[in-house]
Amino acid sequence: MKEITVEELKAKIDNNEDFQLIDVREPFEYETSNLDGENIPLGGILIEADKIAKDKPVIIQCRSGKRSAAAVMQLEQAHGFTNLYNLKGGILAWQEAFDPNMPVY
Repeated sequence: MKEITVEELKAKIDNNEDFQLIDVREPFEYETSNLDGENIPLGGILIEADKIAKDKPVIIQCRSGKRSAAAVMQLEQAHGFTNLYNLKGGILAWQEAFDPNMPVY
């Protein structure tokens, strides 16, 4: 599985690179704090796979990186995606590296 660090993600954001960010946490988690990604909870990721780009990098994130890793594996196996990256450490790593005041649980 391909992974990307929060530092690499921040560089992509700062450079206005073309990619899609998917947050697979539950809506209440997303409302607490998010990185402006599209919220598609893990439970519905296969049903909503048509919302995920196949023509550019897609970074999948969650709280710690475990659910997003599961999402990457499910999408690769069920739909043949080859452009997915798991955000290593999830939003907790983002908070630690860049935004210590970000509310997380």
